[in-house]
Amino acid sequence: GIITGARPGRWSDKPMSALFRSKEEADKRNAAAAGRLETATQRLNEAKAKAQAAEDLARAAGFKDRKLNEEARQLLGAWRNARSSHSSARSAASTKPFNIIPNVIWLIIVTGLLFSIGLKFMGKPLGSHFIGFPIIVILAVIGYLIANQANIRALGFSYVLWCILLGMIIANTVGTPEFLKKAAQTEYFIKTGLVLLGASILINLIILVGLPGIFVTWVVTPIVLIFTYWFGQNIIKIPSKELNITVSADMCVSGVSAAIATAAASKAKKEELTLAISMSMVFVVIMIFALPAFANLVGMHPVMAGAWLGGTVDNTGSVVAAGELIGPEAMYVAATIKMIQNVMIGVIAFGVAAYWTLKVEPERAAAATGVTPMKLTFGTALYEIWYRFPKFILGFIGASIIFSGLAAAAGEDWAQAMIRNGVLAWANGLRDWFFAIAFVSIGLNMNFRDFKEPLKGGKPVILYVVGQGFNLVLTAFMAWLMF
Repeated sequence: GIITGARPGRWSDKPMSALFRSKEEADKRNAAAAGRLETATQRLNEAKAKAQAAEDLARAAGFKDRKLNEEARQLLGAWRNARSSHSSARSAASTKPFNIIPNVIWLIIVTGLLFSIGLKFMGKPLGSHFIGFPIIVILAVIGYLIANQANIRALGFSYVLWCILLGMIIANTVGTPEFLKKAAQTEYFIKTGLVLLGASILINLIILVGLPGIFVTWVVTPIVLIFTYWFGQNIIKIPSKELNITVSADMCVSGVSAAIATAAASKAKKEELTLAISMSMVFVVIMIFALPAFANLVGMHPVMAGAWLGGTVDNTGSVVAAGELIGPEAMYVAATIKMIQNVMIGVIAFGVAAYWTLKVEPERAAAATGVTPMKLTFGTALYEIWYRFPKFILGFIGASIIFSGLAAAAGEDWAQAMIRNGVLAWANGLRDWFFAIAFVSIGLNMNFRDFKEPLKGGKPVILYVVGQGFNLVLTAFMAWLMF
């Protein structure tokens, strides 16, 4: 009876197969995959031997023979592909029985009780929470089931979109009951998930990629953010500065996570945050397929392509999916670059809080002590920045520091076994559950007519397209320069 991060798996024609698999079914799958694994093992050994022989020949020539180098490079690529196929076949032949239904029940009970403690301190109604929270979790399960159906998954639509849509369908048809609206504590759920996200950002990964990775993320990201915000304010003149900065951050940092932090720092409206997230979900589907296709078409090196994807595709799951369409090398680089970029969430949140206090709404900070904006003091400004700064970012940074320290002190083998495959695997699974619950909550509190004003004139879409276009070009240039 402990909570794990287990979520519904993939399925094709039987939804229950994503929640439950018997021992008999697992044994049946293993038997069917045994032949495939044997063939994949044989091909892997052959590819490895050929790659090793080609590399030895190239080394003997001092890596100065272009023909031998190219042949070695091609055979090494074939070996990597064979290794990927072998890994897939081994997974298929290692199918185990599972049942995540008890996990969902424990998720409802244990996390529901833990969330209630915080809600009590915030003065929120606990009665609505205890009635509505199980319903929200069940809707999140349905969102996962839809997203993991084989045909739908192939289209690239993640659980994020389906969870929001499920909530919005209820809100725009039968209407969301009042008790369910009160239980749908979007910010509380998602900020808890974001703290867990910090645990997966290990500093040693940043060191591993080094200066090139830092340049691709920490230099490009603020340039794109500032340009996109400037474009929205001065060229297309978006009426809401809060919507402008939220869309800009969503597009240039890491999608949903950055949008939540920036919306909190600028005090954006809920419908503005939802609009930013919804646009991100639509465009990321296009990018998952379009960017790898372009990279392959122009012959982009996998490392450069991975850096490009990691710096532009909006969220970590989509980055991995896009990288896999190029190859394992691109996928690993892309995922690492995205993790480094996620560090910028805290920096961006602080920067937005400071900018809004000192430039956008100085009168609000001045009003805190009854002085005029012209007499805004350093202390008052600091207080308002702290007030606006999303406090969960401190948990996000703290989790990263703690787990990075544990991984460094424990040694690589222990860190791999206990942290990356143990604690972090559990934390990442639980984080995604909290995100799913939060996205359902967003949908339950949103009505289609709430988008009428923010979408007026199509300016947010123009902002996203122009900003992302600039992001793609600048990140590609920086990836080429650095890698």
